[in-house]
Amino acid sequence: MQYEYQPQRTQLAGAPAATHSLLAQVLGISALGFCITALGAWIFQTVAPGLGLIAMLVGFGLLFGCMAARNNEPLSLALFYAFTFSEGIGIAPVVSQYAHSVGPGVVTDAALTTGLGMFALGAIVYATGLDLRRFQGYLSLALLGLIVLGVVSLFVRIIHPALFAYLVLAIFTAYVLIDFARIRAGGGGATPVMLAVSIYLDGLNIFLALLQILGGRRRS
Repeated sequence: MQYEYQPQRTQLAGAPAATHSLLAQVLGISALGFCITALGAWIFQTVAPGLGLIAMLVGFGLLFGCMAARNNEPLSLALFYAFTFSEGIGIAPVVSQYAHSVGPGVVTDAALTTGLGMFALGAIVYATGLDLRRFQGYLSLALLGLIVLGVVSLFVRIIHPALFAYLVLAIFTAYVLIDFARIRAGGGGATPVMLAVSIYLDGLNIFLALLQILGGRRRS
């Protein structure tokens, strides 16, 4: 489920107070989105994988609707939260599988590591001014290649699942740095909801990658 929303990149340098306000809005929206996803995964923890896949596809539609309604902030926010709930249903079979086969602790560890890791990455960007946005094009190509590799691997195993998870982790860690740099620079013309979409997708993919990595270690 590797995909990344790229907001319009128009340079707008905001005042420090404005950028801190933007950061607070983005973190608030994305944090609630993660909570809604966790709620959806918990409520539908016994859902069949097929229904989870349907929920994931519905989520894609809601995400595109959220992006299309970006100029209508209340509507885009409502669609975003609906999307996060659908994602919770979609990942429920995977989370439930790891919780039952490895133990619920692996899910907690992956979630805590994701949250603390993203907090640390954001702090690094704001403390040092690190800006990797000039590498975003290369990162997008790497993500596209990874998606193609993942699709091919569904039919022919050409890469070890653990290595694939580490590549996902690396790519979306870099996206976190880029997205926080964008927020620090004033948002690049994107709304808080659209910036929250990027942060949410980064975090969700990092969580799933960590779940696979930590679950694989505890199985071995």
